[in-house]
Amino acid sequence: MTPLERRSVALLAVIYALRMAGLFLIFPVFALYAQSLSGQTPLLIGLALGAYGLTQASLQIQFGSASDRFGRKPVIVVGLLIFAAGSIVAAVSTSIWGVILGRALQGAGAIPAAVLALASDLTREEQRTKAMAGIGIAIGGSMLFSIVLGPVLNGWIGVPGIFWLTCISALLAIGVLVIGIPNPTRSARGGHEGATRAQYLRLLRDPQLLRLNIGIFCLHMAVPAMFLVVPHLVVEQLGLAASDHWKVYLPVMIAGVITMVPFLALGNRSERLRGLLALGIAVLLIAEGMLAFGHASPLWLIAGLWVFFSGFNVLEAMLPSLISRLAPARVKGAAMGIYSTAQFLGAGIGGVAGGFLYGNVGVTGVFVFAGAGFAIWLAAVLTMPSVKFLSTRTIRIGKCSAAEAKQLARELLTVAGVAEAVVLADEGVVYVKVDAAGLDEQALERCLSG
Repeated sequence: MTPLERRSVALLAVIYALRMAGLFLIFPVFALYAQSLSGQTPLLIGLALGAYGLTQASLQIQFGSASDRFGRKPVIVVGLLIFAAGSIVAAVSTSIWGVILGRALQGAGAIPAAVLALASDLTREEQRTKAMAGIGIAIGGSMLFSIVLGPVLNGWIGVPGIFWLTCISALLAIGVLVIGIPNPTRSARGGHEGATRAQYLRLLRDPQLLRLNIGIFCLHMAVPAMFLVVPHLVVEQLGLAASDHWKVYLPVMIAGVITMVPFLALGNRSERLRGLLALGIAVLLIAEGMLAFGHASPLWLIAGLWVFFSGFNVLEAMLPSLISRLAPARVKGAAMGIYSTAQFLGAGIGGVAGGFLYGNVGVTGVFVFAGAGFAIWLAAVLTMPSVKFLSTRTIRIGKCSAAEAKQLARELLTVAGVAEAVVLADEGVVYVKVDAAGLDEQALERCLSG
């Protein structure tokens, strides 16, 4: 990576991590705290935990498309301000319905698609796997940090204090965005006009993107459902007070991160992709089986959490990179929007369904529910078409007219091995996405020289 790419990715990872920490910090403590809220039931506790996912899902596509049209940074700032407002509402609420409203407002600041699209704008195609993996690791690190720190903060400032802290983190993220991150040329040039309905339908039907969207849905459906019951199990089986739960989460999360590292090294090889995805999902299935039938044993409970986070961290880091590499450049924000919609819709449904199952079926039903989602995803991956990664070349041609740029783009698409072409008339730059193995180099040179 260039110095600019490293700085941009690092700061975007910080923004994403601060944003996600605001959501993850309450996961390990909310199920116990919610018992003190007026009007609470298992179903409403699940709704409060997953409400942010439902509003995120309803607005992800709009925020992603708006970032294509109006620019990434303005959309991200607006989303962070909405998130901060929701944090305040949740902090001052004493009823379950007030917290549900606050969590829903937090989710209405639906910036993940815009953040990931901005990372794509600021990095070259060849470096995008590293960039997205870096952000994915930041998300995993944010979860690690939050799940470990949440119980500690609960002992110091309580859950309302955690909500106030998430408000502050959102405002800090705005400062990082405005001061530290450059304005990307691709977003500012006016070439993105937002995806049409037909383009959205093509993105939704794309067989490779579809399986990745199913995957992030199932992955994030499991997390809030599990954290409705895991805190209770830690209290019952290990006898730990809520403020001491970090003693369980810290070692299992660190072990999961260590397990993740060698798998990420294989993620850039397209011929191994399907096998690696299937292996990660199989690990999650094993974990859910261990938790469903062994949660009454402290040893099986800890082992099941370690196995779960091992698979979770691998897949959480891989999926954004794959979406970025496989999505068409001009509607990348829309593709990220669909991906993030699936992610947060899964979180919302996971919270509601987990609360319902916990209240009516019990702990085992929650883990079986999560495992069923992973089984569906595994079946989809095993029938996944082969993936071919493309690379992007940047070629300077000198400034030209809009008509000449349009004609050149059409001609480039006739060259064997060229999958996509973007010509920036005012800047005199051509971006071509190519299949290096099948590219007709001579035809490409003739097209550019003509």
